[in-house]
Amino acid sequence: MASTFLTAEWRKLIMAQYEVAPEVLAAWVPDGVELDLYQERCFVSLVGFLFDHVRVKGLPLPFHRRFTEVNLRFYVKRPMADGSVRRGVVFISEIVPLPAITLVAKGLYGEPYRTAPVRWLWRGEDSGVDIGYSWKVPGRRGGKWQYMSVQADARSRPIAAGSIEEFITEHYWGYTQRSGLLKRGEGVTGEYGVEHPRWECYPVSSSQVSADFGALYGRLFAQLTARKPDHVLLAEGSAVVVRAGEGFQS
Repeated sequence: MASTFLTAEWRKLIMAQYEVAPEVLAAWVPDGVELDLYQERCFVSLVGFLFDHVRVKGLPLPFHRRFTEVNLRFYVKRPMADGSVRRGVVFISEIVPLPAITLVAKGLYGEPYRTAPVRWLWRGEDSGVDIGYSWKVPGRRGGKWQYMSVQADARSRPIAAGSIEEFITEHYWGYTQRSGLLKRGEGVTGEYGVEHPRWECYPVSSSQVSADFGALYGRLFAQLTARKPDHVLLAEGSAVVVRAGEGFQS
């Protein structure tokens, strides 16, 4: 078993799913893995959540123990020689408010982290919860706040087997192409494991997303700006363990 690199809590995860054509993601699929579809549908997820109680190699990071993250990700699987399948995610972009987090994540895992202002809003009452995340486009001064928010029941519930909520939340590996300057097929794909218990979700009554996908993620995703998500969930989250990464050649 790989050594523990990071422990933390991921809490109150808003995940907004958009169906896209598989061809849109072709350039981001690392060597050795393939797209993972839900009922023959290909999704990307816009995700906002709180990253809390962060420890790296068992040590707390001063001034970096709590922050928010907003990312865009999609779903892949890696067939193994023994017939099993590792189901994971690939990140197109991960936005955090702390430059040191961006530096470490890029350097150690090759993850596409970027730094920009990110903030959150949590309100909870007996009648329900109101959770929201807002952020700005990295590399731009000023500009409008992007945001996503949900209104949901006050109590979470177990995730049903076979549901889209199960598909979105039950991916326990991360993959990134580490080839850099090499041609496709000649590089190393980075792989790391993420461990957490099965999550619960809050029934969502309404949701809002306002994001300039073109400015955030490039022209191939600009079509999503004017679209409503195909599905939105709010997961409670849990403590998580991230195992040290390894690489493989396909």
